Amino acid sequence: MKNLKTSQFRFDGKKKFLIADNPTQITNFYTDEVDHARQLDDLAARMDQAQNRMHADGHYGLLVVLQAMDAAGKDSSIRRIFKGVNPSRFQIAPFKKPAKEDLSHDFLWRFWQELPERGQIGVFNRSYYEEVLALRVHPDRLSQQMIPTGLLPKDEKVLWKQRFGDIVHFEDYLFRNGFPIVKFYLNVDKEEQGKRLIARLEDTQKQWKLSESDLEEREFWPDYLQAYEDTINATATRQNPWYVIPSDDRPNQQLIIASVITELLESLPVDFPTTDPKEAEQLIKKIKKQDS
Repeated sequence: MKNLKTSQFRFDGKKKFLIADNPTQITNFYTDEVDHARQLDDLAARMDQAQNRMHADGHYGLLVVLQAMDAAGKDSSIRRIFKGVNPSRFQIAPFKKPAKEDLSHDFLWRFWQELPERGQIGVFNRSYYEEVLALRVHPDRLSQQMIPTGLLPKDEKVLWKQRFGDIVHFEDYLFRNGFPIVKFYLNVDKEEQGKRLIARLEDTQKQWKLSESDLEEREFWPDYLQAYEDTINATATRQNPWYVIPSDDRPNQQLIIASVITELLESLPVDFPTTDPKEAEQLIKKIKKQDS
């Protein structure tokens, strides 16, 4: 992976993000399936070791946010990328449409409940960003959130600006408490997505994943792309950047995401706690005495 520089996919607010300038497919970072598997295994081993240090140190946790249109590869990437992580130190939270209880609280409430503990990696499969993506494409759903009408701005642009600010403050707060956030937008071409959706419908074991309402959402494709562009520009920061991942090729997608997460974990200022040699020696003697 000598040519894989994760910085080329990073957006941290220094420059404007234009979705039209970001390809959905690039030259592969692997030669064949065997090479892809080998590289992922190497990254998995590094990720596991880095997370072991983070867990033992006990000061940091990591939140990974995955956002994408349907069939962009979120689930398959999660399965492959985190296969080497200790499951007791890993948690995943998939988010669908808010339930009645969720709507009885503020829009960030249900996401607070699923944040990882220190020493753990938490993955959000979709996230609070749906509140400025799906809700922006379908603003009529705002009425379900029971926000007092007197508190809602008359201009929708003001509302989205407020929510962008709420999200940035939320993420800054987590960062300052030892929970950096890495956010991925899986950038897939509409035609490629269509092929994947058809493949689902032709597979009897996957047909249940798709419904008429899912296809209706495809009609709003340009609106979603604009929403993603505005969202990334408004919420990409140095501490909690976005990574826009070319996702027409899943193996490539997995290598890039795994590299970003591994590099971030390895960059954390953590280490294994040290035990005084004399104390360790005493403990060894105690064990031997117990077994004698």
